[in-house]
Amino acid sequence: MPSWSTPLSVLERMDLKSALVTLLGVSIVMHLLNLFNMLRAKAYFPRMFPPFQPFGLPGVLLPTNSWFIGYQWHWVRRFQTYTRNDTVEIVPLILGGSNLWTSNVDVARQVAVGSHRSSWFKPREGSLALSYWGSNIIAADGQLWRKHRRIVGPAFSTDLYKLVWKQSQDNYNDMMQAEGWTGLESVDIPVIQNITIKFALLIICNCGFGLPSTWAAPTTDDGGMSMQTALQIVSVHHLSMIFLPKWFFYFPTKTFKQIRTARNLLVNFMQTQAAERKVDVTSGKPLQSDLFTKLVAANQEEEGKYTLSDDELIGNIFAFMFAGHETTAHTLAAALGLIALHQSTQDEVVQQIIDVIGCDRDPEYEDYNKLDKVLAIFYEAVRLYPAGHIMMREAAEDTILQVPNPIGQGGFTAVPIKKGTKLNVDMIGMQYNPRHFEDPAEFRPSRWYGLPTDSEAFTAFSVGTRACIGRRFATIEATCFLAMLLRDWRVKPLLSEGETTSEWRKRVLDGHIALTLAAHDIPLTLERRR
Repeated sequence: MPSWSTPLSVLERMDLKSALVTLLGVSIVMHLLNLFNMLRAKAYFPRMFPPFQPFGLPGVLLPTNSWFIGYQWHWVRRFQTYTRNDTVEIVPLILGGSNLWTSNVDVARQVAVGSHRSSWFKPREGSLALSYWGSNIIAADGQLWRKHRRIVGPAFSTDLYKLVWKQSQDNYNDMMQAEGWTGLESVDIPVIQNITIKFALLIICNCGFGLPSTWAAPTTDDGGMSMQTALQIVSVHHLSMIFLPKWFFYFPTKTFKQIRTARNLLVNFMQTQAAERKVDVTSGKPLQSDLFTKLVAANQEEEGKYTLSDDELIGNIFAFMFAGHETTAHTLAAALGLIALHQSTQDEVVQQIIDVIGCDRDPEYEDYNKLDKVLAIFYEAVRLYPAGHIMMREAAEDTILQVPNPIGQGGFTAVPIKKGTKLNVDMIGMQYNPRHFEDPAEFRPSRWYGLPTDSEAFTAFSVGTRACIGRRFATIEATCFLAMLLRDWRVKPLLSEGETTSEWRKRVLDGHIALTLAAHDIPLTLERRR
């Protein structure tokens, strides 16, 4: 009896090939029709016509050059994009939908609101990177965001901030001892990020998770992986864990095994800790001041629809870890790299440190508001390297944007926006916008001298009700660390042989974007002050 298996397989393959070709053809035709209709419509903003969307495939894999805008285009072209208007429209010619990009803070405030009555919402792709561990205040929107805000807000309390300050002090002194710098006159640090990342991670361990940690290498009684090591591993491989399928991590390699072990260890630890802290809260015993304990306590006080599940509690803690640990660490590194190039500003800031705390005591939490010039260094580094480099929004309905006219014209123009329009707030472009900052490329901490610590005039932590809830956590940590380091050490560039200071700056202080925006590896020399 003849077999029909081979002919049927061929037919099936032909049908599949035909279906794919047809689908591709339909997609191309639809894209061309949309493009034609778009080009016929009135353009309210200058248009750019790249082949692909920079944040979609294959655009995200391409470099930024004369042909492609690429994933890092808003950093590479931060001085060229908005010369005609603070808002531009990107219209891909080959693949991807159009969207708006704005560098204007007034437009940003209109779309950044968190109310359920807003005409704008955060699309799923705008929070994918922070949703891996569970729903949280950063990724949520609308009613769900308000539920998270109701619980998370009270957890950021004075007790927590005092703990952050004290832990920053302890970490700095512990670092001096563990690194063997106490008796040295100078220290060369090839990559300052290795120091700031470890410093920020220890703050998260102690103040975020309530996990006692020291600068010395962590160990465990059974020789297994420590919690500190697990946190470091998932922090480094966070993007891979988000975008690669779960089965990918079962490949028999050392790296994938470490990631899998670290993830399982953290999940089990957090679930156990959530259960134990609920018991602590209900028993009435004195509670720790770390963020996780504060969240559990605040959650236990709520009822019904306003309470967060264990997964949501854990999602918030991990979101703060990834949103706060890496961003603070890289900004601290950039602040030190920038202040190393500006010795007169460094001297001015050190004089304030001496005036406030003298030379014989460590700064106290009560000194925080008096060290505004120290905080200004951190603020200016955040402005020049805004770690949260983009804020995505989508129009939930037909609406109107009040768009400021170009510089010199004054007034606003009411621009109609259709439902489904996607708008990206370019946080880099906003911080380099000459409308908002004089000589925006210059490192000038004096812009922020005397500014109240929570002033909305500082926009690099985002704007509106959705502005970064961890801002004070980060600024307290940074102010304490910088005050202690600059009091004890003069920070200078560590130059390669034959390298000039301007060449050093060009080599290390250019930015690059992964999950966040950061400077390249920064080599520094610390010289003890006398």
